[in-house]
Amino acid sequence: MKKDIHPKDYRLVVFKDMSNDYVFMTKSTVATKDTITWEDGKEYPLVKLEISNTSHPFYTGKIKLIDTAGRVDKFKTKYQKHFENRNKA
Repeated sequence: MKKDIHPKDYRLVVFKDMSNDYVFMTKSTVATKDTITWEDGKEYPLVKLEISNTSHPFYTGKIKLIDTAGRVDKFKTKYQKHFENRNKA
């Protein structure tokens, strides 16, 4: 095994999903200035996440559908003249 290729600052870090306040702890080398007091009373580095497995639509099964039909109709009405002139030629 190669020497001195692994990070030296491998430690326990708390990750917090800001969209639903889900918090979990794992080991990481991520750099952060924020800290949080964990359930054991000790202070740990905190990484704030925008999305995690508890809030991601793929994992929760709550996929948001976008109304594309309205966009297509709006596009067609905006460029209707171009389509009519093109079909006449």
